[in-house]
Amino acid sequence: MTEPADTITYRKNGLTRGVTDELAENMKQGWADTERTALEPVPQAAHTARRRAELSAAFPGELLVVPAGNPKVRANDTDYPFRPSSDYVYLTGDQSQDAVLVLEPTGASGHTAVLYLRNRSRTDNGEFWLDGHGELWDGRRNSLTESERLLGLPCRDVRTVHADLRAADGPVRVLRRHDAAVEQSLDGRADAERDAEFEVFLSGLRLVKDEFEIAELRFACDATARGFEDVVRVLGTDSETPERLIEGTFFVRARIEGNDVGYGTIAAAGPHATTLHWVRNNGHAKPGDLLLLDAGVETNELYTADITRTLPVSGRFTELQRKVYDAVFAAQEAGIAAVRPGADFRDFHHAAQRELAEHLTAWGLFGDLTADKVYELGLHRRFTLAGTGHMLGIDVHDCAHSLTELHVDGPLKPGMVLTVEPGIYFQQNDLTVPEEYRGIGVRIEDDILVTEDGNENLSAALPRRSDEVEAWLAGLRGQRLAEPVPARRPCRDGARPDEGGLRRAAA
Repeated sequence: MTEPADTITYRKNGLTRGVTDELAENMKQGWADTERTALEPVPQAAHTARRRAELSAAFPGELLVVPAGNPKVRANDTDYPFRPSSDYVYLTGDQSQDAVLVLEPTGASGHTAVLYLRNRSRTDNGEFWLDGHGELWDGRRNSLTESERLLGLPCRDVRTVHADLRAADGPVRVLRRHDAAVEQSLDGRADAERDAEFEVFLSGLRLVKDEFEIAELRFACDATARGFEDVVRVLGTDSETPERLIEGTFFVRARIEGNDVGYGTIAAAGPHATTLHWVRNNGHAKPGDLLLLDAGVETNELYTADITRTLPVSGRFTELQRKVYDAVFAAQEAGIAAVRPGADFRDFHHAAQRELAEHLTAWGLFGDLTADKVYELGLHRRFTLAGTGHMLGIDVHDCAHSLTELHVDGPLKPGMVLTVEPGIYFQQNDLTVPEEYRGIGVRIEDDILVTEDGNENLSAALPRRSDEVEAWLAGLRGQRLAEPVPARRPCRDGARPDEGGLRRAAA
């Protein structure tokens, strides 16, 4: 009886341990060579090379370490679906777990980028079928040579990364909180303050989107629009529709056309719509209710849309619902109009919030105070609650760690993408408003690209004006769910997603 190699991991109470010598020998033989040679770089390889060059120029002479991260345990021995760190994906175009990008300084300036990845699992010691993460369990991985061709940079076996990091000299910066073992390998040489500066710089790199990223966001918005149409087709007009059915219907579209949803879907019906991040989705959309649907498809390259529409479940707004909805629409129009190059980032927020303050004051909710005074004192925020938008990209709240003076205190630049999402939320237990207002929540959100001469609404395929929303609902009701749109082939004919988010040429 042969005992398996020490590197192979097993469940504690698995039913088998050792294998016979005959079985071990049998499993080593008869496997075809699957190495792929007709490979071209992934579509964003040129962009990731440029991004790494920008990073290199900012930190000459320093060792830079960007981990992808490790799977997170959901329960016992089951993990959540793996999602790599956004900075790692941005710099490599890869999505492999446990991977590490290392930029090794070549002197006073310049770096050599090396990617440490999990190699193919071995057949000579049984790893590929005995180990819980062998390829017969988790699926085929790219070889290091395949990854080099696809990603356009040297690749090494990740099992050597810890020794290589321990042997490296000189100053180090590491992206923290993604791989504890990598941080331990640096043996205290990394400095928390310097690493925080590194994180801020990486986040700021993503403020202006390149053409690849903008194309991804366009597709994410288009796919999200189709997901909203799917929801309308299952939304009952004379019966209750579970919020989880709404959530699940959109999720199907996200998985067909992309990687996942970009964030937890908010399917908030009736008074649930007054909770900004209602993701429990355990209620029901009833005829006469408003449904606030805030959802986004995440593409296979991990760029996400973030769109909200507030829909009358029965197909038409009541007079009061329309009044509130139209006020939010007017605020969004004002906010979008303020998005242009050179404008302050906060301008769209102030424009939208000022419009909301005007409407709320006109409805008599602040007594004798003027709209100017209400806005000065911030009293409108009782009903508007949140900011009016945020950066969007590979994260739903993109560039969150970037320098404040370049982000919320900075100017808008062509290539930036942000959401404009004003809302009014009248809580069900708010005694300061007339009873008929209580429990009404409305938000309208679109994804806006800053252009050279203004802006472009990337999510304009979904109607926003109240009468257009009603006509759109009527047109979709009674139709069957649309056929899935074939997955994009942005690289070349015959390509398909591969393990780790890579794309390969057809053999």
